[in-house]
Amino acid sequence: MYKIPKIFLHLIPYILIPLFLHTPCQAQEKFTISGYVKEAATGEVLPGAGVYVREIAQGASANQYGFYSLTLDKGNYKVVYSYLGFQDTVIDVALDKNVHLNINLKSKIIEEKEFVVTDRKAEDNVQSTQMGSTKLAIEQIKSLPAFMGEVDIIKTIQLLPGVQSAGEGNSGFYVRGGGPDENLILLDGATVYNASHLFGFFSIFNSDAINSVELIKGGMPAQYGGRLASVLDVSMKEGNNQDFHVEGGIGVISSRITIQGPIKKNKCSFIVSGRRTYIDVLLQPFISPSSPLKGSGYFFYDLNAKLNYEFSDKDKLFISGYFGRDVFTYDNSETNFNVSIPWGNTTLSARWNHLFGDDLFMNTSFIYTNYNFQSILTEDQFTFSLYSGITDFNGKCDFNYYPSVKHNIKFGINYTYHIFTPSTIAGAAGSVNFTPGADSHLYAQEPAVYISDDFDLSNKIKLNMGLRYSAFEQLGPYQYYVNDVNGNIIDTTHYSNFSKVVFYQGLEPRFSIRYSLNKTSSVKASFTRNDQYMHLPSLSTISLPTDVWVPSSMNIKPEIGTQYALGYFHNFKKDMFETSIETYYKQMANMIDYKDGTTYGDAYMNNFDNSFTTGKGWAYGVELFIKKNLGKLTGWIGYTLSWSYRNFPANNDSLTYPSKYDRRHDLSVVANYDFNQHWTFSSQFVYATGDALTVETGRYYIENNIIPEYGPRNSYRLPPYDRLDVSVTYIRKKHLKYQSSWTFSIYNVYDRHNPYFIYPASTGSIYMGNLKLSEQEVSLFPILPSVTWNFKF
Repeated sequence: MYKIPKIFLHLIPYILIPLFLHTPCQAQEKFTISGYVKEAATGEVLPGAGVYVREIAQGASANQYGFYSLTLDKGNYKVVYSYLGFQDTVIDVALDKNVHLNINLKSKIIEEKEFVVTDRKAEDNVQSTQMGSTKLAIEQIKSLPAFMGEVDIIKTIQLLPGVQSAGEGNSGFYVRGGGPDENLILLDGATVYNASHLFGFFSIFNSDAINSVELIKGGMPAQYGGRLASVLDVSMKEGNNQDFHVEGGIGVISSRITIQGPIKKNKCSFIVSGRRTYIDVLLQPFISPSSPLKGSGYFFYDLNAKLNYEFSDKDKLFISGYFGRDVFTYDNSETNFNVSIPWGNTTLSARWNHLFGDDLFMNTSFIYTNYNFQSILTEDQFTFSLYSGITDFNGKCDFNYYPSVKHNIKFGINYTYHIFTPSTIAGAAGSVNFTPGADSHLYAQEPAVYISDDFDLSNKIKLNMGLRYSAFEQLGPYQYYVNDVNGNIIDTTHYSNFSKVVFYQGLEPRFSIRYSLNKTSSVKASFTRNDQYMHLPSLSTISLPTDVWVPSSMNIKPEIGTQYALGYFHNFKKDMFETSIETYYKQMANMIDYKDGTTYGDAYMNNFDNSFTTGKGWAYGVELFIKKNLGKLTGWIGYTLSWSYRNFPANNDSLTYPSKYDRRHDLSVVANYDFNQHWTFSSQFVYATGDALTVETGRYYIENNIIPEYGPRNSYRLPPYDRLDVSVTYIRKKHLKYQSSWTFSIYNVYDRHNPYFIYPASTGSIYMGNLKLSEQEVSLFPILPSVTWNFKF
């Protein structure tokens, strides 16, 4: 079994110390104002709501559960509660004892059609220590042009500087030169290992069920770990605890519906949201009997559900879950050949919020996560199946401690038990079953402990200092094959249940500082070190459902990322405009990749890590951002100039090469214009340098075989990518209990044929000596109009 290392024990006192800082002597001189900030109409919490004390010109933000706490000297104060899009509430507080004060903010009636397009408090981007962090309002995401009418959270974050799309129509994303496996994606605290539907064209997030979205790509706080590049933290709605509501939409390829309401008013509420495509139903009547598509079908569906119960102001319980599946099928009755390929995610989270007094907030979570991919092929009496996936059992306890208005201390502990299934193959012929390599599961455990403090050193200087300790241990049962220099198995070593196969550990310091030049501008700097113990190698240029997660092992060390960032932030015209410029430099060690010449299945019936090699990488760049928050015209412009390189001694003749995430220029322009109360217009334009690829440069005829020759890794560039999308939304006159709208979108307005992939083509003959090679580009999406009807009652 796992033994806690000594360094882990040494850190425990630093976690326990904050519990004893608030002494009785302090309690006689200071008192605490605390409570929750919520939306009056629905009871939904408002994470990040501002709480400001006028007399001392200081304040704090509510945490992700809407809880706030301010410890002040005895006295009389005016406390201002604010949240953009809501009316400010000012409360007079005579602080001669601890005060628990819950605040319900009402929606603001915005004059002159000045619409707010962000849900964070004014000047937060300037005054906080956090760098590279963006919070997006769900209503803003819904207002942007949608691909085939389907609103997508991940496609929206791809429009931010430093975030690159994974390709045409793809919902994957790369951050600051990192790979898709370097992004930690969370849904109500549960890790999501594959966030894509339709082979990557849509994400799994149903916007009707989402409350908040935050992307962190620099200066990652200590409570997050296990990834090198970014955190995408998505929280589901809790459900309206005041009234029942039904909303949904009918689009070109899918429909969705959400039901929410109180079970016990102000105490208990629920939300259930479902979505399903009907491509399979719509296309079948138009497929001719001779078409290659005859017999094929595809659909995906999601189900989000959440229940919460407020026992008291001190105790709340949340239970939430997500279940989603993609299913591709093919049925040829003439040849009796059938294919079924389902894959998808399941998450289940149970969280308990508890208040110890007025200044110590605790959240305890128990989380189950599963991602699996399955392929089942049947022909006559023969059946073949392939299964892969990953399952996590996770428990964590996080604390927020507020010893004074100048300090926000976070600390906690986390433990995850992983079960990896790189590949399981089974087959049957009649009544005979065979399962070669059936026991291909890999087991590991990953504990972590962290502490951080966000505090004001002076009126101008604010610091965030954090330290995270993490460890990773691969466990038995495990069969390790000893190979000779030619890869032949010469011996085996067997590890019994829960015995140690290999152990890794690391300290991950996090530091960021903000220096205020004045009330509207600041300079920030950050340093972050991250360890990543899990990897998602791929032989493809994009992430596919067949790609499988593998743990660090005897031959695969944890990846290590170190990032330095510096930025200047400035707001002007009363926070109507936000601007920033950030520069970063990132080093990555122990990166893994497939060895040159590797194909899927090379490691079958051998060590799963035999096909991998290790190397290093680095990335650097500059990000420019300007955003207009108020007025009829809102939106942003983001531009990134970046470089990303890799070096693997076993590949590419040990030469450094551009990574496939290297993209020199990336530009996004987003605009929303409100004509009147019925009509709104949205558009987005994107431009990006073409992806780097490895292509065939020649062919040789040797011993009756044609042998292709490839150029240096990623030495070929696709043409630049650019696209314009527009949408118009018509909002019908609102009735007392019912409202609806129509959204008309056009994807790829000027019909740009952006390459999705290329393949080698040739003319002439190798036998005649006149063979000529060329690269043929394949485009995926032409101009695509769509229409969606949305309703709510």
